[in-house]
Amino acid sequence: MDAKHFILENIDMHYSGSQILFDINFKAEIGKITSVIGPNGVGKTALLKVMSGSHPISKGTYYALDSNVNNLNQYNLARNGIAYVPQGREIFPLLSVKENLEIGFSCLEKEKRFIPRQIFEMFPVLSDMLNRRGGDLSGGQQQQLAIARALVTRPRLLLLDEPTEGIQPNIIMQIGKVIGSLREEGSIAIVLVEQYFDFAYELSDYTYVMKRGRFVLEGKTNKLEKKQLLEAVSL
Repeated sequence: MDAKHFILENIDMHYSGSQILFDINFKAEIGKITSVIGPNGVGKTALLKVMSGSHPISKGTYYALDSNVNNLNQYNLARNGIAYVPQGREIFPLLSVKENLEIGFSCLEKEKRFIPRQIFEMFPVLSDMLNRRGGDLSGGQQQQLAIARALVTRPRLLLLDEPTEGIQPNIIMQIGKVIGSLREEGSIAIVLVEQYFDFAYELSDYTYVMKRGRFVLEGKTNKLEKKQLLEAVSL
């Protein structure tokens, strides 16, 4: 049992008869940012789907803090403090910003069903757009909304899949500041899957490089040379 980490041990994952993940050993620590980098199509999103409960494990063990959570579904993992911001954001375009945020209430006990003030401190633009439809927001605003909706659930583990994809530079900078401030609070583990190498490198405490469903390199980010990581990503 480990009250500070989310741990995958010897995880395999299959999808439609094909094996996607092979013997994955992975750890994300409370108060740290752990990044997973690598080319497209190597299994990074599959890793997040396993950790969020949106796809079952074929083999291995998944521990969330001090609990074995093998093959709990996404709803029950959300109740256990795991929030997933998928690639593409998946906000509801016809619902208002406020209604999108309130979707996060579904896994919360009744007394916690309110939007914390901190959400609007992190993403001020959302407080000005509460009654606008999600589909009317820009791509960067939708990404902020998707992250905010995840944070409404008060997660202990935040899974972010390509949060900078298609986002303008000033919003990328703001999202980076939010992720960094969440780490400084020391109460949440953050897993960042990212193609934007410099964004991941500058934020991460620990980095895994994935290729063909396996980790080919890992270590504390400040102990890994940029050149070494870039070579591993391009293998």
